[in-house]
Amino acid sequence: MAQAVWGYDSDNGPERWHENYPLAKGDNQSPIEINSKDVQHDSSLAAWHASYDPGAAKTILNNGRTCRVVFDDTFDRSVLRGGPLTGAYRLRQLHLHWGSSDDHGSEHVIDGVKYAAELHMVHWNPKHGNFAGALKQPDGVAVVGIFLKVGKTPKPEMKRILEEIENIKTKGKEAPFQHFDPSILFPKSRDYWTYYGSFTTPPCEECITWILLREPIEVSSDQMAKLRSLSKNDENDPVSPLVDNWRPPQPLKGRTVRASFK
Repeated sequence: MAQAVWGYDSDNGPERWHENYPLAKGDNQSPIEINSKDVQHDSSLAAWHASYDPGAAKTILNNGRTCRVVFDDTFDRSVLRGGPLTGAYRLRQLHLHWGSSDDHGSEHVIDGVKYAAELHMVHWNPKHGNFAGALKQPDGVAVVGIFLKVGKTPKPEMKRILEEIENIKTKGKEAPFQHFDPSILFPKSRDYWTYYGSFTTPPCEECITWILLREPIEVSSDQMAKLRSLSKNDENDPVSPLVDNWRPPQPLKGRTVRASFK
């Protein structure tokens, strides 16, 4: 299994990542299954705040593994603070994980429930100089995770991202994606779970404070189908749909999950 070609198929998928990325078997891996009965309510957990500059959005791309929106993070334009974090973390990118049908696709599982998709907003701590430096520090990265559930009333929030799907159908395609305020993707409730974990893709660095939002946002079945119309193949190769790009839950190994709510 070549370094460059990890993916989600049986020959290069999550079960085999550790062959090239030993950290994938580490003690603080993500995602996890959250069981309400094991969660500790922590009244000292503060509210989190995001102040995002819509002008920081740059491009949207299909890298063959996910759909990603990239933001300008050269200075503190779009930042996340509060909650379990100390200091301000800069928004770098957001991306999604989804399934091949509406009944699965999220990476985190809540009391046995899988959602249709999971959105990750990736932020890094500028005190470490740059993103690469932040990856080496336990307080380097903060990810806000938002669940997408399929409902009757499609929410307009995802529309902007999905409208661009036509322009990034195949791997390597990129399109301008300007003036977008990612905070429209937040649900109404600010309740969250938090725990210490890792990236859910190789090399699976353990540097992430996770902030998982309790309330999902709603998308329509049509909107999910649109996401599944992406391809993981290059433009001139046979079509191979980009679906099931999620990693299954990893062992908790004694970690504590805290909740900001009772």
